[in-house]
Amino acid sequence: MAEPALRTERRGRVVILENQDPPRNRMTFEYMDELERAVVALREDRDTRAVVVTAAGDEHFSVGMDLKQLMSGAQARGGFEAVLDQRLRVLSLIENLDKPVIATMFGYCLGGGLELPLACHFRLAASEGARIGLPELDLGTVPAWGGTARLTRTVGRAHALDMILRAKKIDGPTALAFGLVHELHPAAALKARAVELAEELAAQPPIAVAGVLRAVVGAEHLPLEDALRIERDAVRRCSSSADQVEGMTAFLEKRRPQFEGR
Repeated sequence: MAEPALRTERRGRVVILENQDPPRNRMTFEYMDELERAVVALREDRDTRAVVVTAAGDEHFSVGMDLKQLMSGAQARGGFEAVLDQRLRVLSLIENLDKPVIATMFGYCLGGGLELPLACHFRLAASEGARIGLPELDLGTVPAWGGTARLTRTVGRAHALDMILRAKKIDGPTALAFGLVHELHPAAALKARAVELAEELAAQPPIAVAGVLRAVVGAEHLPLEDALRIERDAVRRCSSSADQVEGMTAFLEKRRPQFEGR
């Protein structure tokens, strides 16, 4: 029996999704199939409140798509367009999860190895050794998993054009300066820090967290009036929740709240 391409580990209210193709951690057909199934299951999983997306080993997060597999096997999967459609679908599922998703970025984070983190809500990078970029122009093509759109929305047009048109690979400190990543940590501590952040986020009230994600991610590019309506809807959902009562009571009693997602 073939080894799974994706390892799923639960630590309390946190789920860790780990690519199992070290050292390069290619995003194979099998990996994307298993990742899609895992993310679909997480949409309905009320016990999970935060997710970490990482990769096995300590060399590279991912070199992106397995080009040899793509060239030899895309036809059996309905063709190149069908392969891309699935990858766009999976990244959209991740981006629109109602629980925060944290990516760890170390070693090579290239092509799909950057596009997947761009769909996550938090990105933590290694302070040394990271090589982050969308080098598709070196292959005569363009980023195909939403990289042009998400990178531009994250770092702005100037940095996005500079990175993509020059096929640049930037390091962790540069990514932090660009606003591409949220935090830098030594590579040896990166995965542990991602879990620590996930546990912090998992302790937040899940109804309110889902509302914030809808309001920020889902309404980011809507007209202001529409965005404000989505925010007000999130407020209404919280106002009828036991978690809001718990949060306000805990504040008045000067203790930490215990949110249960009700």
